[in-house]
Amino acid sequence: MHGVLPKAMQEAFKVPESNFFACGLSLVIHPLNPNVPTVHANWRYFELYDTAGKRLDCWFGGGSDLTPYYMFEEDATHFHQTLKSAMDPFGTELYPQHKKHCDEYFVNKHRGDEMRGIGGVFYDYLRPKDEADEQRLFAFQQANGNAFVAAYLPIVEKRKDTPYTEREVEWQEIRRGRYVEFNLVHDRGTLFGLKTNGRTESILMSLPPRARWYYDYKPEAGSREEAMMKYYKPKEWV
Repeated sequence: MHGVLPKAMQEAFKVPESNFFACGLSLVIHPLNPNVPTVHANWRYFELYDTAGKRLDCWFGGGSDLTPYYMFEEDATHFHQTLKSAMDPFGTELYPQHKKHCDEYFVNKHRGDEMRGIGGVFYDYLRPKDEADEQRLFAFQQANGNAFVAAYLPIVEKRKDTPYTEREVEWQEIRRGRYVEFNLVHDRGTLFGLKTNGRTESILMSLPPRARWYYDYKPEAGSREEAMMKYYKPKEWV
């Protein structure tokens, strides 16, 4: 996407009339089987120009996160470990830093700081200091993108044939209601896309095909669903 930065975004970025260029890859997968987690990933790059065409600013952003409905701790560990292994060559401090950012970002604050899922990594506004740093950040971005398949597909292969019932589907759709709430109320990417006149259908593709809400719903005491709620808080996986 490129063009004149809309007024709403000028105010958000605190800049005068500007032009922008943005590119990225974004995906969300909502599997049928409740034992297979939803996954989200996004890797993006943004440039800001003055009206004369001079580049004023640029940054990289991205990450990926997992939203399971039933917990298999080895899957969560595998997902986080794979992301950590992709980041460690660029600095062992990066995974803890970007995991914390993810834990703090994908949260439904109106639900008592309940996380959307079990996190992953999230980073934004990574600005290069010079040309060499720009190449380093591009390599970092590629490494994170290339790690996604190894992080997620083994989980799908392991869980996709696990039997399930309507009870598990109902819980999946209740939790997907929380997913909808986050994306429409809090997610900056969704708001940016809508405010820059992006393709509405593409922007809203992140929403699940089915979701449900019950008034003041609480999982049954002692159930797998109640046990799952403790995981929607920050946790160290590796």
